[in-house]
Amino acid sequence: MRAAVLQRSGVDGIEIRSDVSTIDVIDILVRVRVRAAGVCHSDLSAATGRLGIVPPVVLGHEAAGEVVETGPDVTGVAVGDRVMVSWVPQCGSCPWCRRGQPELCTFAMTAGYRRPRFLVDGMPVPAQAGCGAFAEEIVVTQHNLVALPDDVPFEIGALVSCGITTGVGAVRNTAALRQGDSAVVIGCGGVGMAVVQAARAAGASEVLAVDPVAAKRELASRLGATAVASPDELTGAIGALTEGDGFDVAFEAVGIPGTIRAAYDATRRGGTTIVVGVGAPDAVVPFTARELYANGRRLMGSVFGSSDIHRDYPRVIRSWQDGTLQLEPLISARIGLGGVPSALDALRDGSALRSVVAF
Repeated sequence: MRAAVLQRSGVDGIEIRSDVSTIDVIDILVRVRVRAAGVCHSDLSAATGRLGIVPPVVLGHEAAGEVVETGPDVTGVAVGDRVMVSWVPQCGSCPWCRRGQPELCTFAMTAGYRRPRFLVDGMPVPAQAGCGAFAEEIVVTQHNLVALPDDVPFEIGALVSCGITTGVGAVRNTAALRQGDSAVVIGCGGVGMAVVQAARAAGASEVLAVDPVAAKRELASRLGATAVASPDELTGAIGALTEGDGFDVAFEAVGIPGTIRAAYDATRRGGTTIVVGVGAPDAVVPFTARELYANGRRLMGSVFGSSDIHRDYPRVIRSWQDGTLQLEPLISARIGLGGVPSALDALRDGSALRSVVAF
């Protein structure tokens, strides 16, 4: 079959190869025929080495498709089922799952989960985030799968499987945004746009969307932002919208030290700063011990929107069905597998939100 294989770091290191196969389906493994995969900024970060992923690797982590084969120990899914693929497996039995924090499930750290899922020219090759969604077929575990309703397009299911659920979950789960709270969203890619929509749906009094790209600011306004600003305009917007106090909740959806620091500085004393963006392992954000104490702000990471896939995927889909979430405007282009490198370049230059690979 065909797959997008990162042979060396950099978007130009991606090859669309046709000599790829999957490992055998055993124990709780499931083979899924991918029907749609979202091209996410995290895929760009994986390709460029920002996430520390070492090539070769089959890229992609946001997908929906159909089950074509199940291992002998699989329960809950069957051949022919339509499914969404989560890059965060949730086993239900580890200490974090039992604590009600399945987004921190440790199943992904086990040796069995980390085994290579593909063979490229006969050589074992791992899958990005245990998925490798830029392939015609993938092998994942039953813990990665949630049913996709028959009336929901695969493209929507792919978006829900990661980026949209991450953004919506950051608002609903991590921040538990309250009606009347003011919010600022720094970074208006696909995840940031989901944060904007979820914040307005939760009854936020103000939603300021911050992004350097004018087209993204305009779209954020259409999707519910009450105000927009470029990064250079952020300080003035804080003064105009909050009388200089800062926002009740700040969401950072980029994952770099400068924007994390800006989000913290845009939060009022006693407010909450949510880091949604995935940062590099060696990136350091400077804070002083005194300010962390004296400002009384909560600084929180939001892994996958603090989401329980079995609870939150259906919730997000219902929000799309009732019109609370608009997802179609977030799809910049529908592409074939060979368009993955150009889609990643479009993410890098800021001209795209999400592309969807249709198989």
